[in-house]
Amino acid sequence: MIEIKVRDIVFTSLALSMPVTLAAGQQTAAPSRTRPVQVVAANQTSATQPQLQQRYPRYVIKRQDVLLVSFPLSPELNQTVTVQPDGYINLQGSGSVHVEGLTVPEMVEALKKAYVDTLNNPIIDVDLEDFQKPMFTVSGQVGKPGQYELRAPTTVAEAIAVAGGLQPTAKTQVFLFHKANNDWFQVEKLNLKDVLDGKKVNEDATIQPGDMVFVPEKFIANFKKYVPYTVNAGTYIQPSQF
Repeated sequence: MIEIKVRDIVFTSLALSMPVTLAAGQQTAAPSRTRPVQVVAANQTSATQPQLQQRYPRYVIKRQDVLLVSFPLSPELNQTVTVQPDGYINLQGSGSVHVEGLTVPEMVEALKKAYVDTLNNPIIDVDLEDFQKPMFTVSGQVGKPGQYELRAPTTVAEAIAVAGGLQPTAKTQVFLFHKANNDWFQVEKLNLKDVLDGKKVNEDATIQPGDMVFVPEKFIANFKKYVPYTVNAGTYIQPSQF
């Protein structure tokens, strides 16, 4: 078990209205709800045990994703469904199923359970028709802090350039926040000066979907590799120290 202490956290909302909070020792408590069918996603791990990331992770279904559900042996049940804000989809002839946070193979297993009383060992195919575009966030002392679409392989230095470059008040000590699991950020400290000077170009980390780059106004001596966070909504913040 990893004990985390987050020091002197100050949050400043940048652009959107609903906050995310980094707090000492806080963990996300999932809201209690009744789920007619539920499959535990493979990426859901203990909040106290940040896990190593998969080398080639599968896409995880999100709200507002549009999926085509096909039944090769029962085409009359073919349907297009949209993931609702509560994470559920409504199925023809089988009620509601919670699919947010599942991969496509996990969703297939959930649908088979949902139709167990209707079909005998059904064959079900699920295809993503429309999904959320991969995004990254740059906050802190940059020209245009905000959220940007991740259209191609992008490094931290390139992400900062996309966000308008460094402000005169910025430090070249940069932090990259990556979602380790549903309850933890993994934090990596980078020295942008060495990267820009060509000394340690290989340390210019590649951005992944959902990552946040934070450029502080002053050097932060103490930080932890894993920082817990709670999500109240889908926006972002900038911690001044952690």
